[in-house]
Amino acid sequence: MVGRVVSNKMQKTVVVAVQKIQHHRLYKRAIRVTRKYYAHDETDQLAIGDTVRIEETRPLSRLKRWRVTEVLHRSAGSFVELSDPETTPTGEGDTP
Repeated sequence: MVGRVVSNKMQKTVVVAVQKIQHHRLYKRAIRVTRKYYAHDETDQLAIGDTVRIEETRPLSRLKRWRVTEVLHRSAGSFVELSDPETTPTGEGDTP
């Protein structure tokens, strides 16, 4: 299954939202259904917005039965650069 990471606040765990289209039997309309899965992220490097592929695995915890097998697309905000504290302005003593 392919989905998008919507939460990464846990250690080695991400929440992946998988969307699928279902058709309503009576009204014959397409309905988007979103389901959230807790998935194991061994590298702990995924960011919110990343598109990943998950597969079912043995129970890893009370809620985790899926694991991330492949990162298909990284979001733009997934790479965070740490700036040098000596060159970063602090707001103190900047004016002469």
